[in-house]
Amino acid sequence: MDTFGLADPYFVAKLEDKVTMVSNVIQNNLNPVWNEIWRIRNVPSTASLKVEVMDKDEGSATDDFIGKFTVSLTPGAKEIEIEGPVVSLRKARGSFWLKVDTKPSQMKQKEEFQYLFDGPVRVTRHFSPTVGLLTSGNNAPNPSQQGASADGGDAGRRRQRPNRDVRLYSTWKFNLKAVPLYFRDVYQGWNQKYPAAQKIFGTGPASMAVRTGIQAGHRMLYARLAKNGVGVIDNIAEDGSEEPVPLKDVLNAGLSTGLTSSALAPTLAGEDGRIKPAVYTYIISAVDDTWRFSETGAAFFVDFASKHALHANCATKVRYSGEFHPRPVGGWANFKDSTSDEEVDWELVVDNNSGTYAPDKMMLPTVQECLAYNFGCETKPKNKVGEKGFKVVVYDREDERLKESVDACRSYAVNVRGVRHEDLQPHVDEGEVTLEGAASPKLQEDFRDVPAAPLQVQMPTPQVAGRDLQDTLPPPMPVPMPTPDSQGNY
Repeated sequence: MDTFGLADPYFVAKLEDKVTMVSNVIQNNLNPVWNEIWRIRNVPSTASLKVEVMDKDEGSATDDFIGKFTVSLTPGAKEIEIEGPVVSLRKARGSFWLKVDTKPSQMKQKEEFQYLFDGPVRVTRHFSPTVGLLTSGNNAPNPSQQGASADGGDAGRRRQRPNRDVRLYSTWKFNLKAVPLYFRDVYQGWNQKYPAAQKIFGTGPASMAVRTGIQAGHRMLYARLAKNGVGVIDNIAEDGSEEPVPLKDVLNAGLSTGLTSSALAPTLAGEDGRIKPAVYTYIISAVDDTWRFSETGAAFFVDFASKHALHANCATKVRYSGEFHPRPVGGWANFKDSTSDEEVDWELVVDNNSGTYAPDKMMLPTVQECLAYNFGCETKPKNKVGEKGFKVVVYDREDERLKESVDACRSYAVNVRGVRHEDLQPHVDEGEVTLEGAASPKLQEDFRDVPAAPLQVQMPTPQVAGRDLQDTLPPPMPVPMPTPDSQGNY
């Protein structure tokens, strides 16, 4: 941290190394106020909270350490001194304010599900760090009408590249609630019969090079930056009841949910706030239980054989993976664009279309239950401001109804909303720089042949244990176990 200037602080909070929260980065501030809530279920009374305060150092492999502290979970407001590095000339690095609220757990399975995260759902929207390279010149005047470029090169004679939806350069990450309660100890391992997965997860040097390139791309796509769009989706009303979350608030995170970041400003020009007919690639991470996704046609997927491995950071297993798309009840084929999104009921169609992890279709009802709980689906007809929720529908990747629904979604995107055919699948336009080229220029060529100052910190409202899950969660559904192969992999 530059002790003579400003910092970009964030903090990492851990409960006995069982569950972790990473705050948003606050830019250029020595007196940050986060006002973030963290609800955790079934926390032992002897547990302690450890917090490290960091200074985001963009462009560096590591961030600067400001200080740390440990505090007990006795209820009440607390002011804690931040302890700086031992070698620091100024060991005291300021104060950290927080509040702890507790109540006895009434959950019958409290021993089985200790340290269970229960919201609110924190959202981050990340923009590709190469977006400036990828889209430079898109809005410039047509060079062919302006004459040759100043350098007299080919750039002056190129045709103007079309504007592309900035969502094609975006990734989203949602910290989902209560994932272990639904999935238990069931994971989906990588598919050993899939050629692309073999290339990624093999043991040889070529596979190691492939993983290195994918992991470099993942770090760029999900980098924790001050400019990220950030926000919270909390469907718990003041009286403790659950309310439905509109589908628009999920898919248009950054517009409808009150996400606050300067990074959102350029997206408004390219997004009209409507639910976009698009197919998304997703994974539910086995590492941190986050739901990560992007449009399937995202430009950064070019030259990467596995979209799901890129989102999963080459993890050998995930909670689940596949694709999803929104649709109005009755389907896109029967929807008229003159009808506002608020006038119709919506569905989120979720599948298991992932060759890399080949998720067991028997787990689709579990995915459905988990997402429905996180977004209050079917809890009430409308929330307190009169907005409707949505329904989660699941299909196996071999289901003909899925193909019909996806085709209708893409057809509507092209024929009604004016989406280019090329943008339905990953590709690059002339002059664009791919993520693979930026993240790992030396990636093995054979991979391309595979198919398919003291801080005065205020944080007044973090909570440990709050409302009672026993009254709000549905009974855990029986989890069908996938069948392992001969090597014990799922």
